[in-house]
Amino acid sequence: MATAIQKAKLYENLKLYKRKYLRKRYSDLDESATRLMVNSLLTEVFGYTELEEIKTEYRIRGAYADYVIQLARKKHFVVEVKAIQLDLSEKHLRQSINYAANEGIDWVILTNGRQIELYRVIFSKPIRSKKIFSVDLSDAKELKKSLEFLNYLTKRSVLKNELEHFWKRFQALEPKDLSKLFYREEVVRFLRRTLKQKTNLSFSEEDIMESIYQIITTKIESVRPKGPVKIIKKK
Repeated sequence: MATAIQKAKLYENLKLYKRKYLRKRYSDLDESATRLMVNSLLTEVFGYTELEEIKTEYRIRGAYADYVIQLARKKHFVVEVKAIQLDLSEKHLRQSINYAANEGIDWVILTNGRQIELYRVIFSKPIRSKKIFSVDLSDAKELKKSLEFLNYLTKRSVLKNELEHFWKRFQALEPKDLSKLFYREEVVRFLRRTLKQKTNLSFSEEDIMESIYQIITTKIESVRPKGPVKIIKKK
């Protein structure tokens, strides 16, 4: 995890990038000019070395990815660049995911120099992708709030395997995957015991599992806590 000093340095570099490039006079640049901005983003902000670690116009099965980021012989990112005047879209992503899948690369960065989107490639049949985050670098408030996410794109973070650790945590806390744990035998037994103590009534495992299913599939706004969620401690 990045230290406070490292985060502060990243934030300063991002602000410098914003002041230098995200100005009205550059708002209608074409794709080739936008790539010059992205070169600066990759080198001056995220810390990658030109030529050695940033491969431009990288050939993949007869087509060319805008950039591939490679560290210690491992290809970590496909970076797809679109003109700053364009908003990023699903069609831009599709091409990048194909590049990554064909080269066995886990991550795709889609950017127009103003927005950055990070995707994880899911090597299933068919190939899928998962959007991890999207950040508008021109929005000062959003930039500061998203600093921790943007840190995972830095060379330092990738070399320390922090991006992979982040992905494992992200997967583990996905509601769809986390909800499967509610059906574990020990969880169902715990709930049966607790309900028995609370009501002095007996409940079958089927009763508990049906209620768990309802909880998972129903949005219950009335039980959403106000403020931080806290564990209820046994009295």
